[in-house]
Amino acid sequence: MADVHHETVFFTGHVQGVGFRYSVLQVARGYEVTGFVSNLADGRVQLEAEGARDEVNAFVDALQEKMHGFIRKVERNGRVRPAQLIGFTIK
Repeated sequence: MADVHHETVFFTGHVQGVGFRYSVLQVARGYEVTGFVSNLADGRVQLEAEGARDEVNAFVDALQEKMHGFIRKVERNGRVRPAQLIGFTIK
């Protein structure tokens, strides 16, 4: 498989119980990215996304813009690796 940009993003704030994961799924449909979004036990939301670097960055930026009122902090960690994810899902 070809190498892709992979990004792990943690969102902190009022991000659970507000439709955040569903919004992530809706925004993802507008970009050529694969991955998943899930709630964490500590109240954060974790996003894993793969694709072309520009596409992943545009996706995360669009998500931050859409959900800015709920997000207090964003932690992003990106790297290049072989593609591992298929489709985009809520976990």
